[in-house]
Amino acid sequence: MKNYTKLILVALSLTLAACSNSPLSGGFGGNQNGLDGPGVGDGSADDPTSVAYFMQTIGDRVLFDVDQSTLNDAGRTLLSQQAAWLNSNPAYMVLVEGHADEQGTRAYNLALGDRRATAARAYLVSQGVDASRLSTVTFGKERPLEICSQEACYSQNRRAVIILSGGINS
Repeated sequence: MKNYTKLILVALSLTLAACSNSPLSGGFGGNQNGLDGPGVGDGSADDPTSVAYFMQTIGDRVLFDVDQSTLNDAGRTLLSQQAAWLNSNPAYMVLVEGHADEQGTRAYNLALGDRRATAARAYLVSQGVDASRLSTVTFGKERPLEICSQEACYSQNRRAVIILSGGINS
């Protein structure tokens, strides 16, 4: 019985180790924040060229008002900080995701998410970020951060999110 238990523990350990080092988890398609993407420095929040620094010090999401795709003052301030970081770290590519809350139809929210992503992208370009580094995608209401029928949840889902990919060795 002891050998059987040891065999199971070894198999579980190997399975978990394989999952934690998945090559599919980086960049645009995997990890939501890109922290394990290819060529991403040491990942330390103390390294101003790392994605961890970007995420923790600057932030990755711009929030929008109800049924709006125009940037408010807080959004412009955050995007200006993101643009400064991106201009200092030109090896990173950017995917701007547009999102909406659950109110409204699927088609309407896909279009609204697209307008939000496009607004964020346009602002980054206006701040000097090379347009060829930026792409957009809309998810409408399909990927909520918060799920409830209250304004506290809705407000977190009305957003544009910056996803970084690449880095020094890309």
